Formats: sequence, structure tokens, C-alpha cells
Amino acid sequence: MIRFLFRFLSLVALCIAVVAGILDSIASVSASEVMVTPLGIAWLELSPYTLSVVSDTVQREWGPNAWGFAIRWLLPLPAFAVFLALSLMLWMIGYKRRSPAGRFAA
Repeated sequence: MIRFLFRFLSLVALCIAVVAGILDSIASVSASEVMVTPLGIAWLELSPYTLSVVSDTVQREWGPNAWGFAIRWLLPLPAFAVFLALSLMLWMIGYKRRSPAGRFAA
């Protein structure tokens, strides 16, 4: 059941990454130059309230250094790349190799 949850969350993150990539490509074509939306700007445009809630929560629970890491390294990255990496990570957590001896092997 837990493996299914990780696989499902991986699919959701992949769908978000695809939508973010499509929006970036549409913006790039319409502007006639390459445009990539950073995660921080995409998050602010989508829901500015949740960004402040997450900021307060991370600073309270993990300390200001963790939020500094997010500000410096995570939020400037392209949104589609962050969600693709998250999708890959969740898929790897939920992955189980097939048994080489078959279904009924001990």
C-alpha cells in the first residue's frame, strides 16, 4: 500500500512537471525567446499565501538555515525540473524489483 502511495505521488509530480514544461514552452514561443519559470515565481503566482505558510513552518520546525537553503538553491530552479526530480525520487522509493525466479518463488 505504501509503495502504491509513492507511485501515485510520483505520477502526480510528473503531471505537474509536464504542465509546467508545457506552460514554459508556450511562453517561450509567444515571447520568441527561451523562458523558464523558476519554482519560487511559479509558487508565488499560484498561491502566495501558502509560500508564506511553508516559509514560517520550515523556519519554525527545521530552523532558518533550512529555509535559507530553499531560498538559495531550490526556489530559483526551473519548476518543471524540480517536479521531475521529485517524481523520479518518489518512483525510486516505490520501486520493487521483480523476482527473477517468478511469481511463486520463495
